[in-house]
Amino acid sequence: MAKRVKQTIGWREWLSLPDLGVDSIKVKVDTGAQTSAIHALKIMEFDKDGDKWVRFEVRPCPSNKRLRIPCEAKVVDRRKVRSSSGASEMRYVIKTRMRFGGKLWPIELTLTNRSVMGFKMLLGRQGMKGRFVVDPAASFLFGNEDDGS
Repeated sequence: MAKRVKQTIGWREWLSLPDLGVDSIKVKVDTGAQTSAIHALKIMEFDKDGDKWVRFEVRPCPSNKRLRIPCEAKVVDRRKVRSSSGASEMRYVIKTRMRFGGKLWPIELTLTNRSVMGFKMLLGRQGMKGRFVVDPAASFLFGNEDDGS
């Protein structure tokens, strides 16, 4: 059986979340985080066809405060997540598709306020498991989109 060759990614990259309407977002690749997280504001839970859903707003570009993308997604879980500062919070977990490096696959994302963070999305281990190895000295190996920041 041939061993699958994993692509190398840098510690920060650009990707998209087409199901959420996010064409481009700069992410920090974080091998210390289990689950991926995205900066979400105005999170509101609602029922749809007997399932729990959330409405929220994504602001993917720190330099463009006007860019606000309204999103809706089915809730797959609520989890207690511990941040890098040691604080824990209950977060909604959604499943969506991520496009990166010319490929598309499903990932789980937790919704949280990352307004004080430099990156509006964090790509955790589960989102890249079995697909990539991380070169901590590299950045934007799949292209560099200028967001002005």
